[in-house]
Amino acid sequence: MLGKIKGQNRILEKHALKAFSSRVEKTVESIKTKSLSATRKKLLVIEARYSRKYFRQIFQLFPEKIRPEVRKTFKAYDGVNNIFNLAYELLSWKVYRRLIKAKLEPYLGFLHSVQSGKPSLMCDFVELYRFLIDDFVIQQCRNYTRKDFIYKHEKLTRKKIGKRQYVNDSKTRDLTRKLNSYFEKKVEIQRIRVGRKQTIETLINEEASLFAKYLRGERKTWIPLM
Repeated sequence: MLGKIKGQNRILEKHALKAFSSRVEKTVESIKTKSLSATRKKLLVIEARYSRKYFRQIFQLFPEKIRPEVRKTFKAYDGVNNIFNLAYELLSWKVYRRLIKAKLEPYLGFLHSVQSGKPSLMCDFVELYRFLIDDFVIQQCRNYTRKDFIYKHEKLTRKKIGKRQYVNDSKTRDLTRKLNSYFEKKVEIQRIRVGRKQTIETLINEEASLFAKYLRGERKTWIPLM
């Protein structure tokens, strides 16, 4: 969770917004409970609070006429939130494949729900790279207007049909193509073997490999590279 908040701080600082203070680390470190379940609940409350503050700020970077009021995930109505959801979904599948390659079980995580059928480890890992996706979406949507979005009638519940907004088909194809290329962008993080830079795709792969080695006892510690 701290990795996610540190990433969010990078985006806030990059765009001259108000970054979170070091109090968040002290708050997390001060958590003392008797069970993993209680710890998870407290961490999720902290995460949600800081995420609301984060999105409230970065949404100000979007054109006013397409700007969301709040962050919505599942079945969002507005177009920008649905762009975030699409981009996060592509990231999730990248992470999922890398976890499988590292012989890790995507469904056994810690922070996110351990409910049956939910890939909680994948969800945990995705948090490390969300800020990269956020920066990508911010850059891509700076010049979007209402004309770039369309409405679709969809079944919201068993008895209710409503309108949801999406970026149009042409922009969706362009966005997906650019996002796939974005994963080939190099970041200044040293590779395991050689090289001071690596692509985001390689970084995700190496991160999963290092975490797997830690779980197998081949490494004494694991600290996220990002």
